[in-house]
Amino acid sequence: MQSVWTLLSWGPEGWLDEIAYGVFITVSLALATLPLGLLIGFLIAVAKQSQERSLRLAANIYTTIFRGLPELLTLFLVFYGAQIGIQQVVKFFSPGASVEVNSFVSGMIALGVVFSSYASEVFLSAFRAIPQGQYEGGYAIGLSKFQTMRLVVVPQLIRIALPGLANLWLILLKDTSLVSAIGLTDILRQAGVAARVSKQAFLFFGLATLIYLGLAIISSIGIGLIERRVGRQEVQR
Repeated sequence: MQSVWTLLSWGPEGWLDEIAYGVFITVSLALATLPLGLLIGFLIAVAKQSQERSLRLAANIYTTIFRGLPELLTLFLVFYGAQIGIQQVVKFFSPGASVEVNSFVSGMIALGVVFSSYASEVFLSAFRAIPQGQYEGGYAIGLSKFQTMRLVVVPQLIRIALPGLANLWLILLKDTSLVSAIGLTDILRQAGVAARVSKQAFLFFGLATLIYLGLAIISSIGIGLIERRVGRQEVQR
């Protein structure tokens, strides 16, 4: 039986190469999903405040669906459902052709829509916390709606929404482990493969635990720095 240090080494006899690649995939997926989720979440929050009833209804349906479905089920629907749908469209134009959906992109989309459904509620609460007088003040000095949103509302929105979005980021980081179910080589999948091959499940799943905790601690430190910087900018205003 190989020793612990041999298993946790680099090279052909160890598994650190594979685990490190899994960390890279996990962090890459989370970072790729974050801007997508924030953008969609912001737009959904804006739609929920729209005077157009159809936009409000569509936004509420969106958040109800993706907040109500389990994340794993959403991932399967995107990965398998989108693959079937795209193949049907491709076959309509080119019979015999085959299309395979990338698991990384599927994971990004699935986690992005789930993240955005929760982020929209954080943004919506932040919008409601901003006094109406802030909008009126922007219009009074000659700013357009877009300028008022960009120069007056958004800076305050970020400060108010930041704690809630920070919590969602930590949740997103953990939810990336779900993509192992569709074959993406993230931390959990690589740890599972190493555990099965080496028969050292406790060692490798324990290592995965430490890695996720380490990523959470690093994220918390980074979030704290961002919050302090935003706070200093607010004081300077």
